[in-house]
Amino acid sequence: MSEEFAGDTPAWTREHAAGLRRDDSNVAPIIYPPDERVDEDLHIWDTWLLRNRDGSIAEIDGRRIIFALTSPSDLLPGKRHDVATIRYFYSTDGENWTTGGRIFDDGALGQRQWAGSAMYDPDGDEGEVYFYYTAAGEDDAEELTYTQRLALATGGTVHTDESGLRIDGPWDHQILLTPDGDWYEREDQSRGMIYTFRDPWFFEDPQSGETYLLFEANTPVPEGAGKCDDPVWEEFNGSIGIAHSPTGDPTEFELRPPLLDAVCVNQELERPHFVVRDGTYYLFISSHVHTFAPGLEGYDALYGFVADDLRGEYEPLNGHGMVLTNPSNAPFQAYSWLVYDHGDDLLVTSFFNYYDYNRASLDDVSLLPPEEQMRRFGGTLAPTVCLGLDGDQTNIVDTLDHGHLPLPRESLPTSWWEQADREGEGEGYY
Repeated sequence: MSEEFAGDTPAWTREHAAGLRRDDSNVAPIIYPPDERVDEDLHIWDTWLLRNRDGSIAEIDGRRIIFALTSPSDLLPGKRHDVATIRYFYSTDGENWTTGGRIFDDGALGQRQWAGSAMYDPDGDEGEVYFYYTAAGEDDAEELTYTQRLALATGGTVHTDESGLRIDGPWDHQILLTPDGDWYEREDQSRGMIYTFRDPWFFEDPQSGETYLLFEANTPVPEGAGKCDDPVWEEFNGSIGIAHSPTGDPTEFELRPPLLDAVCVNQELERPHFVVRDGTYYLFISSHVHTFAPGLEGYDALYGFVADDLRGEYEPLNGHGMVLTNPSNAPFQAYSWLVYDHGDDLLVTSFFNYYDYNRASLDDVSLLPPEEQMRRFGGTLAPTVCLGLDGDQTNIVDTLDHGHLPLPRESLPTSWWEQADREGEGEGYY
């Protein structure tokens, strides 16, 4: 093992997580349904931007592109993950989005495809897209399975004309990585409520120029290992994995030890990604209230960590890790946050999840009549949140409209808060 990857894995500890709390710096305002959804025919959730190799947002002939997991909007929301497909959407202003269609017509690996990332190479033939995704489920299984592998599709190209934008194949699909069982838990080793090996996120380190892939995983903890004071906590073993491309080839990666683990704390560290500023690494993930180990009070929230270098001693932002969460009377109104740099501030996109719903668990959604499940699911892009960042501290600065994703060079518009006098409007929402 190289010097770069030697040493113990930094940890998100129970001591850190015991300090989690809602306050004025991290609670987003109540979300109200938009006048129009991005696409009335689709449920839309986990979203990511097409980025250039250096991590900047790609802009192709004046258009920016997002990708999202989707399903038909007449499907009960709780069933959407079982049939998820990835579609792309494009915009000239970052506010109004046009549906571009499914990214893969056929040939994709897995029974369905879950979240990942996409890198645009303008120097390739016609501008090539490297599309990283989670191949969920065994390809030939008759029953629905939950095997997860990190996959890559290459060969897609972006075309624009007066009628709009399209991303065409043919795509070549390959499995990039599977868990090794030593650094990253295999499915047959899992003892927890949820098994994870997913969410590949391409990253080129601006400090070293090296090429990496981040992902969500679990740390193997054999039964009776004694890693936690309570053996039950050992089933909560989420980690943030990383793989390295020795040659810089974005199609070849080798597993490396995790960047961070949450053994004894949390089972699921979803959609890891970086923002790097002046040599400081800000690592962000999303997680759920129900994936925290017993004895800890967490939230559906965006969490973050900071270090001075890629393999540094990551410490939780704000002392405990929570950056952005939902209000107590709308605890599941948004999820799957993604952070990107915007000048002095950070912008955070997410999807509009369940509103007019304040029960303690999302499990209770299934107790509602089907028509109520449908009514209360947002299924579109949530308002964009603007975060202030000062060293290892963050705070909510403002909120933009649903799905408004400005480019870094674009000044922020008049905010949602300033467009109407909403003082007190959240009172008694339920």
